[in-house]
Amino acid sequence: MLSEAVAPLGVCADDMAFVHNMVGKTGVHSQGTLLQATGFNLPGFPGAGAWVSYGLGSLNDNLPTFVVLPDHRGFASNGPKNWDSAFLPSQHAGTIIYPGAETPIADLFPHKSGRYITPKADREGFALLEELNRKHLQQREDDSRLDSRIRSYELAAKMQLAAPEALDFSKESEAMKALYGIQEHRKVWPSEINAEEEADYMGRKCLTARRLLERGVRFVQIWSGNDNGFPRRNWDSHEDVERDHGPLAWGMAKAVSALIVDLKQRGLLEDTIILWTTEFGRMPSTQGGKGRDHNPYVFTNWLCGGGIKGGTTYGESDQWGYKPLDRENPTLVYDIHASMLHLLGIDHTKLTVRHNGIDRRLTDVHGHVVKELIS
Repeated sequence: MLSEAVAPLGVCADDMAFVHNMVGKTGVHSQGTLLQATGFNLPGFPGAGAWVSYGLGSLNDNLPTFVVLPDHRGFASNGPKNWDSAFLPSQHAGTIIYPGAETPIADLFPHKSGRYITPKADREGFALLEELNRKHLQQREDDSRLDSRIRSYELAAKMQLAAPEALDFSKESEAMKALYGIQEHRKVWPSEINAEEEADYMGRKCLTARRLLERGVRFVQIWSGNDNGFPRRNWDSHEDVERDHGPLAWGMAKAVSALIVDLKQRGLLEDTIILWTTEFGRMPSTQGGKGRDHNPYVFTNWLCGGGIKGGTTYGESDQWGYKPLDRENPTLVYDIHASMLHLLGIDHTKLTVRHNGIDRRLTDVHGHVVKELIS
């Protein structure tokens, strides 16, 4: 059953698998977000996308393997730590893109004030920089940071041709933009949050995700909500759940349902795993008014596509939505990560990197594949 707040997802319900007994480790935003994004509730560990990039490599040498589409209002808790490569080679870190912005990718092209920089001079500058870097690297073969930096510059040069085309919506039909909730000729939105605004912002990110995925980007991470501002206009509704979650949820549902429908009609959904998750849920009781406090004890996420058994639910909460019905067997983020890696053809116990004397992995020392979610 879906509430009116996420009604647009109804057309996709038969493709989705809901997990209703998710349990986190903490009710602190920063720790809960890191746990979902990296498998650890402390900083210093690679994001899930970085692990996938490291394990599977690239499908397109002209675009990043791991792309991050943040909320337009700012980063969530921890910011880039959520998609950092940490102790993996730095080329596996997420590349930030802001769809619809004047400069979607920072520093990809010279600043508009640098009119004296010609394409020829730009290429020659990169060539000289590469020569100097290679000479520097020859004396420091055990340091991977410079090699990763060189690869980043090389990728940036390739992206100058590939990225603008991938981010260009001009060849998308008006019907496709409308499906995603994109309002091409909108004026500046009012400061008060509304559902159409959220659908437009999320729609641009979801359509960008589809265009990147069909061009071989391995892992795209979309963020909704941020950690800034008061009164809150994000998912942390301590004051008024209906006011905040209402438009955020409907806009998200409109855009994400369009992504699922679009991927499916293109034959891409069967090869693409979608995971929707939060860092924790909200309490079933009010917080002295219209808001609700954090609840890490039980919450819901869902998966779709890529071998997921659609139209199913797994696990239950108690009758209040406070804790799992079966408290001895909750579903943890490690289980979700293990299941996703399994569907990508990776044994989560074997994708390891030796760091500080420990064989580190995305699932730490935990996790099992949830076979009931797999078709």
